[in-house]
Amino acid sequence: MTQTQWILLAVAAACVILAAFATAAETALSAISRSRAERLLEEGHRAGRRLLLIAQDPAPALNTLLFVRLLLEVVATVLVTLVYFDHFVATWARILYPVLTMVLISFIVLGVAARTLGRQHAERVALAASGPVAALSTVLGPVPQLMILLGNAVTPGKGFTEGPFTSEAELRELVDLAEAREVIEAGERQMIHSVFELGDTIVKEVMVPRTEMVYIERGKTLRQGVSLALRSGFSRIPVIGEDVDDVVGILYLKDVIRRMYDNPKAQANETVDTLMRPPTYCPDSKPVDELLREMQLTRSHVVIVIDEFGGTAGLATIEDVLEEIVGEIVDEYDDEVAPVTELGEHRFRVSARLPIDHLGELFGLKVDDEDVDTVLGLMAKELNKVPIPGSVVHWEGIELTAERGSDRRHSIQTVLASLVADEDTAAEAATKLAEESAKRRS
Repeated sequence: MTQTQWILLAVAAACVILAAFATAAETALSAISRSRAERLLEEGHRAGRRLLLIAQDPAPALNTLLFVRLLLEVVATVLVTLVYFDHFVATWARILYPVLTMVLISFIVLGVAARTLGRQHAERVALAASGPVAALSTVLGPVPQLMILLGNAVTPGKGFTEGPFTSEAELRELVDLAEAREVIEAGERQMIHSVFELGDTIVKEVMVPRTEMVYIERGKTLRQGVSLALRSGFSRIPVIGEDVDDVVGILYLKDVIRRMYDNPKAQANETVDTLMRPPTYCPDSKPVDELLREMQLTRSHVVIVIDEFGGTAGLATIEDVLEEIVGEIVDEYDDEVAPVTELGEHRFRVSARLPIDHLGELFGLKVDDEDVDTVLGLMAKELNKVPIPGSVVHWEGIELTAERGSDRRHSIQTVLASLVADEDTAAEAATKLAEESAKRRS
């Protein structure tokens, strides 16, 4: 080999080493979060401030490192090809040997060794690389950005302004790969995906709609407020003025209990608006992750959700947001609700979602309603408000009594259905039921 060939190989080796450093730096910077960089700065590392600046907006630095690595790899490949071209005469050798050589070097040195070092020593490599990376981003930053713009121009569809090299989709794929390799559990994978989706979810999708809100009028006494809290199972209840669109405050059960303990006469003499706290409002289009941060800062567990017209759309609690991450919170003793359970003669425990016509069949009645389809919907229509445990409705000779809810929102799960005590109506319903039973036996 000639001196020129040795020089070309030396330059190619230097390019591979620099490309390996760029790969390790890219891997390390991808693993450093903003909070991790802040911790390194607090620990007194000299390069901590530069690293924090990169962690706040990593896309330019990572795109520059990718550009530099590809440039160095191409230069090394060309130089090695020139050496083989001068050393061999056969065309197949001039093509095959450079390809095999650079594939092995790229896979072993750049693909495995450099990435492993970058991941194992992420903090040390990131701190060491922060200075050179910041300088390269300043000098070469416009070059990869221009290439990204050209790539977006020739690519069908909408491109990525910061390049497709570091994206949420890539992180999702890494999470799926971690589950496939049994590094994390399936539940952990689903929880991480839920965190990603939190920013794409709006409050309207997780709130309790106004039709299911339990509220109290501002003129009610403290005793009535405690009674409603005990019956509904909620410790925070919206207080309304003229109607549901006029939410004037939030009543906290612990405030009422403290007041009644200090002054027992207050339960009858004072109204709930004297103890209610100011409500917190939010639009129904707000992203859930922003709402969670605001609720943490304001220390509020309940917010009133407002629609585009300024009316009350519903309410959202911090538990509703957490359920978007961890899934539905259900008590371990909760059993699946059976559609119908017979309790005795003409007495049944039915699911709140049981269709109305099925309810009538239990008593041999042909009943229907044009506005609602389920038992709970029927009770809400008859009461003109959301049923709570203990609510009673008489309809078509049937008495419906709402039972206590079993889920976190204390929504009605089951309803007790029986014939009313009125003798004429009960006798008529019992006669129809007997006739229906006789027809079935015949």
